This record gives sequence, structure tokens and C-alpha cells, in this order.
Amino acid sequence: MTTNPSLRKRPNGHLLFAQQFFRHPRQIGSIIPSSGFLERRVIAAADIAAARCVVELGPGTGGMTQAMLGALAPDARLLSIEINPLFHEQVSRIEDERLIAHLGSATDVRAIVTSHGLAAPDAIVSGIPFSTMSAAIGSQILAEVAAVLADTGRFVAYQFNPRVGALAQPVLGTPQVAMELRNIPPMRVFRWAKSQA
Repeated sequence: MTTNPSLRKRPNGHLLFAQQFFRHPRQIGSIIPSSGFLERRVIAAADIAAARCVVELGPGTGGMTQAMLGALAPDARLLSIEINPLFHEQVSRIEDERLIAHLGSATDVRAIVTSHGLAAPDAIVSGIPFSTMSAAIGSQILAEVAAVLADTGRFVAYQFNPRVGALAQPVLGTPQVAMELRNIPPMRVFRWAKSQA
């Protein structure tokens, strides 16, 4: 019996994540998606439940995206920005009217937010690995984040490496930092409040 190629099962989220990690290690911060413990810590740090507009930079296969949607208010919006086409396709399959999946670069976050007619984000959550990109690109992304974030907004970055803290210092100030050990690898969760920058 032959199988229609279009009906073959696509890789599951964990397998796709691992495949893309090996193909694009500088774009992806971990070999496996975030744990539930990390998701809950990030959601609390960003105060997702109180946000009306949230931007996610680097949603990967959508685990954190779905967790945030679970905490998001019914009338809120979540814009995910993903540079990897396969990850973007995976996130685009999430059925939730509050989600806008956008294929593009975090370096253009201000223009992307504007193109979708969204208000200044109350929270921006980032899983992109600032440790593997150039300092120039990292600084550009963080300047965009600081510029587009609402006056009382929060920026939360979950990272294996602490480099984002130094890169963000000129535009966002000193972060609060917590460790989530119940994740592989353990992750630092950085939180900036724009009103305190």
C-alpha cells in the first residue's frame, strides 16, 4: 500500500526543534523546547494575564506560545515573530483568534507591530539566543524592544547565557534575574520593567 506524501506525519515539535537546532544552532538557544516550569516562570515574570498586547520573539515550535495563550485575557492579542520558516509554519497551525503568527526578524519588531495595527506591547517575551548573535544585531533588537514597549511594559528574556543582561543595560537598565533549574538546560529569566529603566 502506498502512502500519499502529503498525508505523511510531519515531525513532532520536539523532533523538529532538535532538527532545526542542528541545522541553525546560532538561531536556536536549546536542543529541546522549554519545560512547563520555565513557561510558568516566564508567564509570571511578564505578567501575561494583565497584558492586552504581547509580542513573542522566537516562538520556536510554539510551546511557550500556547502556554501564554492559556494565560492571556480573552480580548488580548499575541504576536509571534519567528525567523525560521518551519517553526513559523508550526506556530501558524495553533488555532486561536488572539494569535498573529508573523514570519520575520526581531530586528524589525517595531515595523511588524505597526504593520498589524497593534498598540504598544505591554509585554515582550524573548527566547532568541542573544549569546550566539553578533553584539550589533543583539543591540539592535534590544533597542527596538525598548522603543516599541509600552511605558509600563515588561521585557522578559529566558536565556542559557547571561550576555543579554550586558547588551540591554544601555537601553533597559539593570534586570531582575531568576534561575529556573527545572529546565534542560537550566535557564536564566531576565526581567526589565520599562518604567524603572
